[in-house]
Amino acid sequence: MKYLVSVLHNSPELAPDDEMAGIDVFNDKLVADGHYVLAGGLAAPSTATVIDNRRDVGIVTDGPFLESKEFIAGFWVWQVADHETAVALAVEGSKACNRRLELRALLELPS
Repeated sequence: MKYLVSVLHNSPELAPDDEMAGIDVFNDKLVADGHYVLAGGLAAPSTATVIDNRRDVGIVTDGPFLESKEFIAGFWVWQVADHETAVALAVEGSKACNRRLELRALLELPS
């Protein structure tokens, strides 16, 4: 099973060095245990562009889709055996990055 893990935060500043060190240690563990698929930080919400072409109008809007105090600051994609493993990793990851996390399974396409 693959999971998208969104890192939620309320400030666009990068994590301080001690938190970055904790994140690096956690990422190394994910790699060593075969769970790491992809990870990355995201630029500030003010740099977002929203595109809506549902009605062939091609509306392009600067700024985030939603104005909110909290936003997705980064993400992981993990490969795990089950939901319980994903939750256990998310508990550990939340501590490592000192942020709240949202854990969501990626939908699998039918064969």
